Amino acid sequence: MSVEVSAVTEVDASLVEAFARLIPQLSSSSPPPSTEDLAAIVSNPESVLFVARSDSAIVGSLTLALYRIPTGVKAWIEDVVVDESARGMGAGEALNRAAIDEAGRRGAKNVSLTSRPSREAANRLYQRLGFEPYETNLYRYRL
Repeated sequence: MSVEVSAVTEVDASLVEAFARLIPQLSSSSPPPSTEDLAAIVSNPESVLFVARSDSAIVGSLTLALYRIPTGVKAWIEDVVVDESARGMGAGEALNRAAIDEAGRRGAKNVSLTSRPSREAANRLYQRLGFEPYETNLYRYRL
């Protein structure tokens, strides 16, 4: 399978349909984003929405969030999902490499992400790409 990764610059029906298929594979508690949600992500200069395509079909996505704070540019990889039918074929690696490259171009010194321990294949991929465990506590405040 040949995979091509690109940053999304416009939202169309095929993108909305792809997210309707992909997001349930990522999270059972989050609804797929609407056309307006996707347009807000794509138009935000602090985020880059990447998609992986195989034979022109979207088979995966990743969002890179970048923001500046007093200590520098922070970069976070979020919501990585590859369609079940395309897993193990390089889409996840290609998406992550594109995000890492973009973060470097934008001045980030490192890229962070979180991954549940139960996502064993994803964790192996991240470690193979050079991500290292970072000793910190992650807290969440629910609104």
